[in-house]
Amino acid sequence: MSPSFVTNILADGILSNAGGSSGSSILSFLFLPLILVAMYFFMIRPQRRRMREQQVLQQSIAVGQEVVTTSGIFGTITGEDGDSRLWLEIDDDVQIRVARAAIQSVIVTDDDNGDTTPADASTSTED
Repeated sequence: MSPSFVTNILADGILSNAGGSSGSSILSFLFLPLILVAMYFFMIRPQRRRMREQQVLQQSIAVGQEVVTTSGIFGTITGEDGDSRLWLEIDDDVQIRVARAAIQSVIVTDDDNGDTTPADASTSTED
C-alpha cells in the first residue's frame, strides 16, 4: 500500500460521507495500529533492552566484586558454585549461596569519600 492510496481512501471516505459515520470509523480503525506501534516503542523495546543489560551484568560477575541482590543484601562474591549459583559474603565469616539471577547490580566504591553507588545507575538525562 502506497501512502497516496491510503490518503485517497481517507479523503474519499471523509468527503463523500461528511455527514455519515463511516469516515470516523476509518479514522478510528487507523488509531489501533498507531497505538500498537507506540506501545512497542515505549514499553516493549525498553523492557527488552533492560533485560539484555541485566543478563550481561549477571554473566559478567566475577569473584571479589561487591554486589547487591534483588532483595537488598549487600555482599562480596567469594566463589562460584556451578553456572547459576554464587557464594556471597555478607559479613565476616558469614556466607550465603545465592542465585546468579538474584544479583541486581555491582557496587562501585568512590575512592575519594568512600561512597558506594550501583554501577548500572545512569547519570544521563535520558528518559
